[in-house]
Amino acid sequence: MAYRSHFIHMDRRHFILSSCAVAVCGALPCAVSAQNSEYDFYFTRLSYESGNWEVDERMPANVLNSLIEYTSLRVDLQERVIPLSDPSMLSAPFCYMAGHRLVQFNLQERQNFQRYVENGGFVFVDDCNHDIDGMFAKTFEAQMADMFGPKALKKIPNNHPLYSSFFEFDGPPRTSVELNGWGDDLVHEYLKAIEINGRIAVLYSNKDLGCEWDYDFRNKRWLKIDNTKFAVNIVIYAMTA
Repeated sequence: MAYRSHFIHMDRRHFILSSCAVAVCGALPCAVSAQNSEYDFYFTRLSYESGNWEVDERMPANVLNSLIEYTSLRVDLQERVIPLSDPSMLSAPFCYMAGHRLVQFNLQERQNFQRYVENGGFVFVDDCNHDIDGMFAKTFEAQMADMFGPKALKKIPNNHPLYSSFFEFDGPPRTSVELNGWGDDLVHEYLKAIEINGRIAVLYSNKDLGCEWDYDFRNKRWLKIDNTKFAVNIVIYAMTA
């Protein structure tokens, strides 16, 4: 999918911290700047009791490498795995959740997810089945409908600010896995989201982006186009919207 680099003549770290303070002042994720002043960003993977959350193990390091390569964020190189049931996840600037199987939150997981999202947090959720009829998709979407209402999770337009937050895209980039292996044999030309107060709080993909980015970052030099650039967009949007 075509895109062009989006150049912003501003110190990226200053921009992100300033925008975060303005956009979600008083929300939990902004508190992390004061609590962890050594870093502007760290990657948090959410574990949960049901299903299999421990997927695409090399993806976080690849994404973190891209943030270092393209932005001036001070990035913690260590992926942090935090149980969704652990209240410490409430102060993460960005959370990632993925899997193939059942998603059925227990009471504490449900409460933390809802509190985090409603207080300015950002969760990127990726369906590793790339299948709208698969177990992960059906059960995760049922959880969201139960928590936020049946119409809360909806397709976002391909001109959404997410697609121009750093690099310019005309919608979600295709993944090589969408037409290979298990799945619904569809290329999903959209992402879904739950928006709260005009910003994405839960970004949801059936494109299996995590597996698309699941390779050693040193192998990126063999790619004609760096497919992790869209991950940079997701993080920058999460930090600035």
